[in-house]
Amino acid sequence: MVHPKCQKVTFLSKAEWTGLVSFLIAIPLSLIDVRLSVVPLAGFVLLCLVAPFLPFLGYYLPIISRGKSSEQAVALTFDDGPDPLSTPDLLRLLSKHQVKATFFVIGKKAFEHPELVKEIVSQGHSIGNHTYTHDNLMLLKGSHYLLNEIKKTQNVLREMGVISFAFRPPVGITSPGLHQVLLQLNLYTVNFSCRAFDNGNRRIRDLSKKILKRVHADDIILLHDTRPKNDHLFSCWLKEMDQILTGLGEKSLKVLPLSTLIGRPVMDVDKIMLDKNLHLERC
Repeated sequence: MVHPKCQKVTFLSKAEWTGLVSFLIAIPLSLIDVRLSVVPLAGFVLLCLVAPFLPFLGYYLPIISRGKSSEQAVALTFDDGPDPLSTPDLLRLLSKHQVKATFFVIGKKAFEHPELVKEIVSQGHSIGNHTYTHDNLMLLKGSHYLLNEIKKTQNVLREMGVISFAFRPPVGITSPGLHQVLLQLNLYTVNFSCRAFDNGNRRIRDLSKKILKRVHADDIILLHDTRPKNDHLFSCWLKEMDQILTGLGEKSLKVLPLSTLIGRPVMDVDKIMLDKNLHLERC
């Protein structure tokens, strides 16, 4: 199944435009002094090295990092799950606040806990692809490795009746080869514009204060639904999540589904497959 808004589009990336302009500038400079031609080319190389670590830049491919709803609203996204300890409690908290979120799941965890993926979807939340193993160095490896990591997660989700259109790279890092891989799999990239640098729920302290201090309308908020390392931090994490949800309301910011905020579908559901899996699970 291919959503019409996910069809392949040919375009020149910012990296390609920058490279072209750099060479065009270098040519006349080389006629003056060949040493001058190094300046724009060196600047291009430097930008290529830095750009992957700037999640909002979209240097190598189109990246959605903010919404375009024109409302006083944000979207919540949770990475690195699902987790059998933390995800169910988070779902109950989201239900209490009547909020819908997007979960960018790790394929291996989704495969190990299909019941959590189905519960996320059944409660009206959406699912995105966050690679199969969450290899932080994945984007520095070859296109074949990239394709396998992303496609494997797509296949896991599809077996559960979930067809994801949205992909989030680990740590938000992109690379030149990612664009063609995503085109092949009919995926687009969603990063974020507001985060607390919680290091995957390893830094819980003042998490809500950091988010609420930085958040603005149309932000895509990055959080995690992975379990903190001990029970004390787990209760603190839940409290911080509750304070974020309460605080957004106090700042008169609605929480919209990611698809509504960005104006694109995040996923589709094969209802026959999903219902079949749910029936088998209950049996």
